[in-house]
Amino acid sequence: MAAAELQSSKEEMVAWVRALEDALLPCLPARELQAIDRSPHPSHQIDVERHARDFMDAAKKLQLYFLSLQREDQPTDAEQLRKEISVMEDELKKKTEIIEKHERLIQGWKKELKDQLNKHNTELQKV
Repeated sequence: MAAAELQSSKEEMVAWVRALEDALLPCLPARELQAIDRSPHPSHQIDVERHARDFMDAAKKLQLYFLSLQREDQPTDAEQLRKEISVMEDELKKKTEIIEKHERLIQGWKKELKDQLNKHNTELQKV
C-alpha cells in the first residue's frame, strides 16, 4: 500500500471513530438518561432513541469500514490461483534445470565410459 493510500485510509478510520464518539457522547450522561426515561415528555424519549440510532449507524459504518479493510488484505481467488501457478512454474523451471544438468552429466559419463571401453579394446587387440 502506498504511503498516500495508507495515510488516507488512516484518516478515514479516524473519521469513522470520531463519528462513533460523537454519536456516543450524547448517550453517556447516565443521570440525564434516567431522568429522560422517567420523563412523561415524548420528545425526551425521541432524543434518546435518536442518539441511540445515530450511535448504531456510526457503529455499523465503522464495522463496514473494518470489514472492507479486511477484504482488501485478502487476495481474491484469481489472485491466489495466479500466485500458486507462479510458484508451481518456478518450481517446474528449477526441476527442469536440475534434470538438464543431470542429463549432461550422464552424457559426459557415457562418453567417458565409451572412451575407456575403446581404449581397453585397443589394448586387447594389441595383445
